[in-house]
Amino acid sequence: MEKEIVARLEAAVARLEVLAAAGSLAAPVGLPDAVLAVDPAVVAFDELVERSLGRLSAAADKIGGKVQEATKILAEAFAVLKELLVKAKQCQKPDLAGLQEFLKPLNKVILKASALTEGRRSEFFNHLKTVADSLTALAWVAYSGKDCGMNMPTSHVEECWQMAEFYNNKVLVEYRNKDVNHVEWAKALKELYLPSLRDYVKSFYPLGLTWASAGSAVVSSSASAPVAKDPPSQAPVPPPPPSASLFTSEAASSRPKEGISAVFQEIGTGKSVTAGLRKVTDDMKAKNRADRSGVVAVTEKGSRANSFSFRKEGPPKLELQMGRKWVVENQIGKKNLVIDDCDPKQTVYVYGCKDSVLHVKGKVNNITVDKCTKMGIVFMDVVAACEIVNCNGVEVQCQGSAPTISVDNTSGCQLYLSKDSLGASITTAKSSEINVMVPGAGPESDWVEHALPQQFVHTFKNSQFTTSAVSHSGG
Repeated sequence: MEKEIVARLEAAVARLEVLAAAGSLAAPVGLPDAVLAVDPAVVAFDELVERSLGRLSAAADKIGGKVQEATKILAEAFAVLKELLVKAKQCQKPDLAGLQEFLKPLNKVILKASALTEGRRSEFFNHLKTVADSLTALAWVAYSGKDCGMNMPTSHVEECWQMAEFYNNKVLVEYRNKDVNHVEWAKALKELYLPSLRDYVKSFYPLGLTWASAGSAVVSSSASAPVAKDPPSQAPVPPPPPSASLFTSEAASSRPKEGISAVFQEIGTGKSVTAGLRKVTDDMKAKNRADRSGVVAVTEKGSRANSFSFRKEGPPKLELQMGRKWVVENQIGKKNLVIDDCDPKQTVYVYGCKDSVLHVKGKVNNITVDKCTKMGIVFMDVVAACEIVNCNGVEVQCQGSAPTISVDNTSGCQLYLSKDSLGASITTAKSSEINVMVPGAGPESDWVEHALPQQFVHTFKNSQFTTSAVSHSGG
């Protein structure tokens, strides 16, 4: 203990000597490397990377392939984050344009990780998706105050990991009894964010980055371009508007330049706009046609019956209706659907979604999932119940509490329950392949899977029927 105290005092004295040599005890324009080397925040970040990220990289090296590639990108993102932490101590607090320029290196690495999840789905998709979603937690450095539209840095790290944990749990379940290296990788990744990064941000940056009171200014690339001769006090030039290709389609480009106004102009000229139309004679009317006798053939009946089995899809929706009901409809292939502005009086209705993931942040009254396929739902708390109806291959994760979970007419449902929701009442009807995942006994224990019965035996005893689940023995 005494040696540690002496070492810290010597480091502090060395820092003061460097500052004194610079000519002032105030923060200089550019902090020397000797000062940054003993800065507590920088030293603690290096220890975090060496401890938690080192464990993750060791597990990734044993797996190899895409998992190793994604882990290297994650390590690169943490290296960029350290550069931003050091740079913030040397620069004044920038404006909005300068902050965007400041965060550009980190954004580039996050986009690189997201690119791994695109294209043909890999066998390690859950690993890649976990890394890509978790890297958004590093964006806590963008927090600039309560009016910036972001949560506090510590809360931002926790919420971003909760979204990534949905796929991280899939890795744990898939490789629990297959490969210990993948299980170790998933556990190490969780430890990197919770508690390591969360505790680090809470200790050193609870209110965001600390900028230098006197230092170099961060300017945007447009303001620092050679063609821009404006003085530093002038506001940066706003970025140019998006190209016209974002607002025009191929069909729109084929229309005349006058657009719809040309149609009204032609109508207003008094020309005979119906001159080119054909006249419908009596023999062309349906009631007089011989091939429309009204008798339905057998083959026609079968084809028409099949045509009604297809549901007509409407436009995708994610909106709050009447201030009480969140409606999520017809979302296909959307993995980042989020509802964060909700309260216990509101309900959530999910309908007709496919291959998508919805994250409900906060407490709501009720959640209903209807006619969805390969849908993932992550929510915190519900007051009444979570209902899954007419679905196929859905996954539902409760991170808080839920008094009732109802599964009706559903084929394939995976439920993840937190410790607070283990007392939930689960009701099933006309459903099959329902599995419930519950946490293990310890904090590092694996999830335990329980299959709910779908076959029952009914026996008549003592003037009444007794129902029990079918049990299979291996004898």
